[in-house]
Amino acid sequence: MNENKQAAGAPSTRPAFNSGDLIVGVIGCGVMGRGIAQIAALAGTQVKLVDSRAGASQAARQELIVTFSKLVEKGRLTQAAADAAEQCLHACNQLPDLADAHMIVEAIVEDLMAKKTLFHQLESIISPTAILATNTSSLSVTAIAAGLQFPQRVAGFHFFNPVPLMKIVEAIGGFLTDPTIVDYLIALGTHWGHATVRAKDTPGFIVNHAGRGYGTEGLRILAENTTDIPTLDQILRDCAGFKLGPCELMDLTGLDVSHPVMESIYQQYYEEPRFRPQGLTRQMLTAGVIGKKVGQGFYQYDNAGKKISVDSAKQSSLLPSSIWISPADKATSAEVRTLITQLAIQVGVAIENEDSPSATALCIVTPLGEDASTCCANQALDASRTVAIESLFDLSKRRVVMTTPATTAAYRAMACGLLTADGAAVSVIHDSAGLVAQRVVAHIINIASDIAQQAIASPADIDRAVKLGLGYPHGPLAWGDVVGVKTVLTILDNLLKQTGDPRYRASPWLKRRALLGLSLHHEEA
Repeated sequence: MNENKQAAGAPSTRPAFNSGDLIVGVIGCGVMGRGIAQIAALAGTQVKLVDSRAGASQAARQELIVTFSKLVEKGRLTQAAADAAEQCLHACNQLPDLADAHMIVEAIVEDLMAKKTLFHQLESIISPTAILATNTSSLSVTAIAAGLQFPQRVAGFHFFNPVPLMKIVEAIGGFLTDPTIVDYLIALGTHWGHATVRAKDTPGFIVNHAGRGYGTEGLRILAENTTDIPTLDQILRDCAGFKLGPCELMDLTGLDVSHPVMESIYQQYYEEPRFRPQGLTRQMLTAGVIGKKVGQGFYQYDNAGKKISVDSAKQSSLLPSSIWISPADKATSAEVRTLITQLAIQVGVAIENEDSPSATALCIVTPLGEDASTCCANQALDASRTVAIESLFDLSKRRVVMTTPATTAAYRAMACGLLTADGAAVSVIHDSAGLVAQRVVAHIINIASDIAQQAIASPADIDRAVKLGLGYPHGPLAWGDVVGVKTVLTILDNLLKQTGDPRYRASPWLKRRALLGLSLHHEEA
């Protein structure tokens, strides 16, 4: 062990987590700082609260005591546990009051110089063995530690808002961080009741890095005029299973938060195309149309903060005389073919099983990463009566009809009439490589695969962090296995071929596992 690491001190020299003697200083008594203090105190850690604002630490302590009382009233906490947690909270007035702390967690403004200055001040106050942890969400841990006397004891400890409910924390080692410090934070985060994952010091760490795929690809779809905002969100909720569409999510977060993060990660990765933002959110941010908090973002909100509903398009009752489902599209699973066949039988529409369609049949294709126009050209189909449908995701609530530039209004209406025969909703979109859900999900899976390729985190930690931190239906690597790794590779390869955009180049992690028939969780021996 080198001299610097000796100065950092071994985690074993600190009090046991459950001894009640561990002292953690939390600097910054805003929402994040209070949340961290809450879970730490409830776990029996002695917490010293400090804030640069006069009276803020005392106010934060009182607010947390009120929170404990409310939890007791709701039956989520015993009175004894609340009393014990209250005894663990200590309001302090200045940094020197933290001299006996075994660890500091800063939750101050997201500004590099502010964090560096704070840690520099703390080095002359705290013990050389005390850990300096930053709750930064987007800044480099290495940069924060640079210039300190003991940079090896600085690590990231990134919680998510609201801390008590978001049961995930990222433990991040900087370039010089002693690995035992990260080990200690992982154990401490677990003791505090959170799933704790290890991450390298890279832009966005795990969750914010992996999360770039959802919003940026949704915005790319809007930029291409493939569909409108409500339809984009409806498809990704009802078909892919996201809790919120990307526009709903950005409205909730606020573009004053989400757009700078998009730009920051894009720039920190030296303009990596996978993370490319779109001009729309920059324009909205400039105009002050940043989301729910101001009553207007992608959607309008009333005075109570409720989204003002958008009228849905009227469904069609027009039906085709017959349908022909392309046998060339391997994506047409037996389940999808069965659904369409049953709908046709239900409404008395003939089903054609020949190699080529008749002169009046509604032609249905189910592409992977391609657009409907390409399917028509490759299969010599009449584009005026051809539509594509999404076939990879849940069709029980909503079906997606994608037209070619030549599809007539009558055949579009016929497709909608058939696919709504059982009461499900239908969304109609313009021709697009990869439709909507498959290109968004494939993009998410690809970014997660590259996180694994770069060894930023283990495959298991990637999935656990993203599922807990972002609430996706599956961890992204597990989702790739569900969809099929070869299928995801086909979507990406076709998107790359159709658009020429390196944004869609497949990660080596994904490509090699697809070629060998391996799971995206498979790690080398």
